[in-house]
Amino acid sequence: MKKILIVEDELNMIKGLKDNLEFEGYEVDTAMEGNQGLQKVLHGSYDLILLDVMLPGISGFDICRTARKEGVDTPVILLTAKGEEIDKVVGLELGADDYITKPFSLRELLARIKAILRRAPAGKDESGNSSLVRIGNIQVNFKNYQALDGSNEVKMSHKEFEVLHYLCKNAGKTVHRDDLMSNVWSIEYDITTRTVDNFIMKLRQKIETDPNNPKIILTVHGVGYKMILDRP
Repeated sequence: MKKILIVEDELNMIKGLKDNLEFEGYEVDTAMEGNQGLQKVLHGSYDLILLDVMLPGISGFDICRTARKEGVDTPVILLTAKGEEIDKVVGLELGADDYITKPFSLRELLARIKAILRRAPAGKDESGNSSLVRIGNIQVNFKNYQALDGSNEVKMSHKEFEVLHYLCKNAGKTVHRDDLMSNVWSIEYDITTRTVDNFIMKLRQKIETDPNNPKIILTVHGVGYKMILDRP
């Protein structure tokens, strides 16, 4: 049974979400305050976190930022009453996997949850191999969302893995920014090409020897990006 943590300070919202998610077959834990939510995120074991942005104590943005710095890679969906682009961009850049703006329909939220859980780590392949792919300075296992620089783990959000995976699958081809937005974020999200560019910048910092002079993820000006991989 998948376990979901809800961090939300509105009592009616948290009760409604908990009841509906349990009805869908999920195990649900809750926190109604930022500090409590942060402790559960850092020390609990969850398959997904629903995280309100505006919380007493510590904001959802700060919880997400701290969790990613501490190596917590559990998928996060931000719940926000704000619709401004900057809030959405900031949330995604801090390592959130998705956002949904209040008021939202339960059907839409469940679709987002199911989409993310379908992309959850799938473990090793049938032969027991780790299926590592060399991309620049790192080795990546897309099945279990793991990236290594030598023996050191490289911290990446689920969305960073997915952007990298999409480029890897299309290595040698020009990938339009619109293709990345529609295929990585899958449902129609109100994101911009700036969000995509910021994800590319963060990936270059992790895989390129010189991020300012990239050799792996190349910019195709006015169009998008192209990944160049050395093939054996």
